[in-house]
Amino acid sequence: MTTPSLSSVPAEAAVQRVGTIELFFDLVFVFALTQLTSLVAHPHGLADCGKALLVFMTLMWIYDGYVWLGGNVEFGGERQRRLIFVAMGGFFVMALSIPTVFYGGGLPYALGLLTVTSIHALLFKTAQNSSAQAIWQIAPYNFGAALLVLAAAFVRPPYDWPIWAAAVATLLSSTFLGRERRFQLSPRHFVERHGLIIIIALGESIVAVGSGVGKLALTGPLLVYGVLALMLSAMLWWTYFHRDDARAEHIFLHATPEQRSRMAISGYGYGHFAMVCGIILIAAGLKVGVAHPTGHPDAIGIWNLTFGISVYLVGDVIYRRALGIGPGWVRLLLAAVLLLTIPVGLIYGALPHLVLCVLLLTSLLWLEAARDPQDG
Repeated sequence: MTTPSLSSVPAEAAVQRVGTIELFFDLVFVFALTQLTSLVAHPHGLADCGKALLVFMTLMWIYDGYVWLGGNVEFGGERQRRLIFVAMGGFFVMALSIPTVFYGGGLPYALGLLTVTSIHALLFKTAQNSSAQAIWQIAPYNFGAALLVLAAAFVRPPYDWPIWAAAVATLLSSTFLGRERRFQLSPRHFVERHGLIIIIALGESIVAVGSGVGKLALTGPLLVYGVLALMLSAMLWWTYFHRDDARAEHIFLHATPEQRSRMAISGYGYGHFAMVCGIILIAAGLKVGVAHPTGHPDAIGIWNLTFGISVYLVGDVIYRRALGIGPGWVRLLLAAVLLLTIPVGLIYGALPHLVLCVLLLTSLLWLEAARDPQDG
């Protein structure tokens, strides 16, 4: 994708920076990610991973909807703040319901989703631009998905699966029809807000290591694993925030409204969905691995960590291509090569596997720095 012309900056939504109430709002999302991490860290089978993905998609979709909302509406009035706190309550109920959403917790989750969806549409109507009308292009899909999740709560497993899949398909179908085109976006707010999503997810990966340690004795291998896990998170931070986020903001700011909408859906939608999903898997893998860094490994930890990094890198490439900040073929190659490290982990243990993953990511950063003369 070519960089848009800098001759004129298109009109944008008024909100420019992230407010403190949005940061407070994120605390609930952190808890939701923790719940999802626990779900995939100790699954009873592939079915649990599939369920977690369906839940993640509905949760991430409406959460990202509030990111779009925050770029159009100032949360300065008392009424708006009260509604945001009610929405936080809805999100908290959803997060609490995640572990049992397919086993009796489906109704609370669905009611929470309906609550946050309703407040989302209501607050968007207060926007002082075309987004106040554009919300009616997307709201039917949001409500349709929420009602399908509600219906699934009254259906016995495994027949609730198709209904959940239909809910996710309903949400995704709106992007294929271009329903987002009439929304206005505040580029600086939008880019900063999605950067914070990545920071939140990476923070959860660090918390997961701490919770995995628990009351275990702090042996040498455990401490080495913990430090390497922190290094891994730092390298993922580097892949996103070393120049790429600044480049993305520059391109996003100077894009036409049509280009901006597609970038928002492809790069900040699908790309970031994949990246956050990957970080959840990474957190789950690290949580299991730090408890048993040596000896016979827990296979699910090896699989989660490896696939998590690969999924993150694929999402990052989607994001980079959508914004036009680099092809990312080296990252795609690494995503494939990482899968070859799984036998190493299964044979030699979690610590040697993590060492290999860190070395491969380090090689990626060195190679990209050598190819880009502006890096240093």
